[in-house]
Amino acid sequence: MQIQEVDALKRQAAEAAVAHIESGMVVGLGAGSTALKALECIAERLAVGRLTEILGVPSSEQVAEDARRLAIPLTTLDCHPRIDLTIDGADEVDPQLRVIKGGGGALLREKIVAQASEREMIIVDERKLSARLGEKWALPVEVLAFGLRAHVEYIERLGAAVQVRTVPDGSQFRTDSGNLILDCQFGPMEDPECIAGALERRAGIVEHGLFLDLVTDLVVASPAGTQHLTR
Repeated sequence: MQIQEVDALKRQAAEAAVAHIESGMVVGLGAGSTALKALECIAERLAVGRLTEILGVPSSEQVAEDARRLAIPLTTLDCHPRIDLTIDGADEVDPQLRVIKGGGGALLREKIVAQASEREMIIVDERKLSARLGEKWALPVEVLAFGLRAHVEYIERLGAAVQVRTVPDGSQFRTDSGNLILDCQFGPMEDPECIAGALERRAGIVEHGLFLDLVTDLVVASPAGTQHLTR
């Protein structure tokens, strides 16, 4: 699929999701290239008055920067601890609306925003669909830098091949919270809940990219049109 075709599908999914935003809502703003399309759609509707008095809660520093550039009013979870609707992307989605997130490194804040949301709407193009999580994407896991080798070895014992994420200059990638990301290749997961539980029990593992019971809505764009699924 050509880049232009993928961009068109991302825009298609974003438009379908943003149609669910109503004036006066507090909206969670997800991270990633597809979620950025949603930001652009929101900004366009604000500019012509189709939406008014919305407030956005950004899930990363980059998202906050993009929202300010697009003149989307922002707030915080401290000011608005309940979010009406969050629109976010995903790296991989299975038939149960379980997803892997964190390809951009914002999984911790994205999960905090998702947990504060009445509705968590994931927007993807059809390439992100999988029969099982892990078929196409490694699982990002955010960890403290302290004890890094121990974190890596623990996750390897769970059955994953683990890579410390780096940036183009070879240095370690740092999240907005100053932590590291481990990209953990488990392969197709028979029991994502078991893996999530094992990760959550380990000190030093801050968060993982398995969003298992958070997604309420899924919007999938394909050349045949847009499909809206709900849990």
